[in-house]
Amino acid sequence: MTRRLLLAVLLLAMSAAACTSGDDPPPADPPTGSSTAPTGDATTFSAQVASSDLAAGSAEAVQIGVFTSTADAGVQLLSFGDIDVAFSYLGADGSQPPAAGPSTTAGFVPAPGNDAAEGDGPTLTNPSDVAGVYVTPDVTLEEAGLWNASVTASVDGGAAVTLDAAFTVYSEHRIPAPGDEAVPTKNLTVDSKDAPAVAIDSRAQDGADVPDPELHDTTIAEALKAGHPVLVQFATPVYCVSNFCGPTVEAQEELAAEYGEAATFIHIEIWRDYDESVVNRAAADWLLRDGDLTEPWMFLIGADGTILERWGPLFDMAEVRAAIDGLPA
Repeated sequence: MTRRLLLAVLLLAMSAAACTSGDDPPPADPPTGSSTAPTGDATTFSAQVASSDLAAGSAEAVQIGVFTSTADAGVQLLSFGDIDVAFSYLGADGSQPPAAGPSTTAGFVPAPGNDAAEGDGPTLTNPSDVAGVYVTPDVTLEEAGLWNASVTASVDGGAAVTLDAAFTVYSEHRIPAPGDEAVPTKNLTVDSKDAPAVAIDSRAQDGADVPDPELHDTTIAEALKAGHPVLVQFATPVYCVSNFCGPTVEAQEELAAEYGEAATFIHIEIWRDYDESVVNRAAADWLLRDGDLTEPWMFLIGADGTILERWGPLFDMAEVRAAIDGLPA
């Protein structure tokens, strides 16, 4: 099974950037913002589309990560501000000349716990200090096949850098999407007797109790049967390679405390047995397709069982709050 990474930068940032490690990457001097050229040049920058389930003809946001790797500073992420993005279609198999698609501007969305207003940008930051992606407004990519995102950014006020990132658009969504009926999954809960605590939440290591038990006290199936809206987060806080999962689960706990009974809040751990690559049944029902699994994902499900919104890998807390506020009373 492929454990698909959401951002190549976080694979390159050594194991220290992964949630499985308690060590931070070696610190580098932060950018001052006063330079006339970016740290590194176009050959040291890379971009990757982090969105993993885009479908032809569907209006949806595209998430993009930009990073650089140099001998002096190591791996750094591009953070804050806006970047320009121009999409082009490369054909079903990527063999045709680029055909122009939509162009737009993408704004920076930090992982929960980071403040998008903390710095001016675009600027380079250490992954241990600020992690996030750039998110476009909803765009419609009309054809299935291979697409390219051409990203242009002026880094630290210097000369513009233009980067290309190829990605796949599917003929239809492979995992549940807005408008679909939610899968009535019987996920593990704190009352599950046939699973270790780490299968309920990977933070329950070495005999520790399951954290945030209020996120693990019911199933999606039970909530749907009761006619409750559901905000469900699929993420593995300990084994996540993107450094996004822990903060997103903590943000969901914040939302649960803030909104109380406005919805049922559920966290679903990805791994039943990480060492043996055994995925929890609920995570497989929703996310495992053809041996490929991506996470984290968050879904807002209406009281009638219809998926209203989804976010992955990151989300804007203001957008999620607006969606919850928009639920019928």
